[in-house]
Amino acid sequence: MILKAQHINKFFEDPKRHQVLHNVSLALNPGELVSIYGESGSGKSTLLYILSTLDTDFEGSLQIHGQESKTLSSLALTNFRNKHIGFIYQFHYLLPEFTVLQNIMLPAMKLGSKSKEEIKQDALQLLKEMGMNDFAARSAYKLSGGQQQSVAIARALINDPTLIVADEPTGNLDQKNTDIVFDLLKKITREKGKTVVMATHNPKIYQNSHRAIEMIDGVVRL
Repeated sequence: MILKAQHINKFFEDPKRHQVLHNVSLALNPGELVSIYGESGSGKSTLLYILSTLDTDFEGSLQIHGQESKTLSSLALTNFRNKHIGFIYQFHYLLPEFTVLQNIMLPAMKLGSKSKEEIKQDALQLLKEMGMNDFAARSAYKLSGGQQQSVAIARALINDPTLIVADEPTGNLDQKNTDIVFDLLKKITREKGKTVVMATHNPKIYQNSHRAIEMIDGVVRL
């Protein structure tokens, strides 16, 4: 088991206190692609922020690799997150002035556990696996939407995390590019054993995931 969340409750305080997640419990296994779907405002993104350790202001327990997230200091949690969790967002957030290769290398350069040359070789290998090795020197802004999101996936993988958290990763893409990105996500679970948990509105995605979890008004329907 990669992740175990138990009895997660989340409250927002502004303008007045109200509960947005209600007693959410779920577990994620190695090599699994899990989609969380539901209407806008159902709590999908809020839950992902907690599962990714970006939001620590919640009630309940979150364990990743058996480590209880709330027991870690802020610095230790940041280091833990950089090592074990990769992120893919609805917008790719690539730096347009950087090349594809440089964008992929950035998280590993920040982590600092490998030399620059080792990181470069890892990034080139990821591009090769994605069939994009010819794009390494291209500026990020010169790519199509699907290509940019594929690069964002490679960037999420550069530190070899076991958990990938994706918030509407195909939300800005047409159907053709949606299929490309979804196929890549399935490939990394199948071939690399990564665990992917993603929020989506797309029925084609959640109906073809290993598991689909519906959220309604902050409640998980398993």
